[in-house]
This record gives sequence, C-alpha cells and structure tokens, in this order.
Amino acid sequence: MTDASATLAQTLPVPSAGWRSGSNAVAAGIVVAATGLWTASAWADGGPGASAGSVYSCVDRTGRRLTADRPIPECTDREQRVLDQTGAERRRLGPTLTEQERAVVEAQRQREAAERARAAEERRRERVLVNRYPDQAAHDAERAAALAQVDEVTAVAQKRVDELLRDRKKLDTEMEFYRKDPNKAPMVLRRQIAEQNDALEEQKRFVIAQEAEKRRVNQRFDAELAQLRLLWAARAAAQAGAPLVLPPLR
Repeated sequence: MTDASATLAQTLPVPSAGWRSGSNAVAAGIVVAATGLWTASAWADGGPGASAGSVYSCVDRTGRRLTADRPIPECTDREQRVLDQTGAERRRLGPTLTEQERAVVEAQRQREAAERARAAEERRRERVLVNRYPDQAAHDAERAAALAQVDEVTAVAQKRVDELLRDRKKLDTEMEFYRKDPNKAPMVLRRQIAEQNDALEEQKRFVIAQEAEKRRVNQRFDAELAQLRLLWAARAAAQAGAPLVLPPLR
C-alpha cells in the first residue's frame, strides 16, 4: 500500500456496530472507493511490465508516434526507445519475436555454438599434436616407424608370392606332358594350378594395397608436418616474447 492509501485508511471513520448493521451499502461503498484509490496509486507507481521513471516511445505501423510509461502493445513488432524522465535514451527494447523467428534465432545460436565447439576441439588437437611431436626429429621418427610396419607386412606378403611362384613352376613342369592337349591333364593337377592362380592373385592384390597404405601414411605425416611447422613457429614466437600468431583454422 502506498503512502496515499495509508493516509486515506487512517482518515476513514470507524463505524459503530449499529451503524454497520444498518448501513451495509454505505460501508461497502467506502471500501470500494478506498480500494479503487489504492489501485490507481499502484498503477501510477509503474504497474507490471514497466520500469520506474521510464518512458517508452515508438512509431507504430501507421506512422503514429506513441508514448507510454510501459511497453507499448501496438509496437511489439518493432523497436521501442526507453527514455528517462529527462528525455535521454536509456536503452532500446527489441521487437517481440514470432515462433518462427525464435526458431531461426535458436538455429543460428546452435550453429554458432557448434562452431565454437569445433574451434575449441581444433585447438585441443593442436595442443596434443605439439605435445606429441615437440620437434621435427620426433615426427620423422614416428613416420619412419609407421612406414617400417607397412614394409614388414609387405615383405611377408611378397615372401608368400615368391613361394607360390616356386610351387607354380613345379606344376608348370608337370603340365609340360599335356602341352598339346591340356584337357588330358589330371583333374587334381588342374585344380592345383587354379588354386595357385587364385592365391597368387590374392597376394598380389594385398601387396598393391600395402603400397597404397604406405602412400596414405606419407600423406598423413606430410599434412601433420605442414601444420606442425606453423605451431612450432607460433610456440617459438611466444617463448621469445613476440606476438603469438596462431595458424588459421581449417
């Protein structure tokens, strides 16, 4: 209750018991009048949705300039200026968004959050990369170890190819007896030759795949080395006290 309401309540006479029983309508009128005076006083003090001492101003869709002591319903679709009692602008109240507009804003917010997360993950990976390879010697050593593993697997496959070729020569020697008519060769011999051909082709495909794997290993280490050179340079500049220039995000 405001000071004006409190003063009014103090000045109202207290009716006697007889008067109350005989003048209910008059008493009710006095209560209603007091309540109305308190409500008007509270509305003048600001009311819900208003900032104390603020003046809201806008131009509605018909071009009328409107002013009120609270947000203006006719301008919910546009910006409203919030002024103080001297007429100076304190802030601006943005338009109320529709459900579709809120969805667009939320989608944009999620995209920005995803981009920030991606950038943070990229920085984390860069830190891990630099910690793993503090210099080019460490990176070169791991490249050599990775290539050595591929070479070992390739060597085993190539050894198997050589064994199959030796076995095939033995079978070819036996087929010399049936050179004029290979269909007369025993079924067991022809089956062994077919199996040898399949095994040989399989091993050759595996060797080719290992060569491709070796190229992929080199490409990965080449890409890492290009990124690491930028990171090493940025770290050296930071340690020397020069401005830190980070490599661009990919």
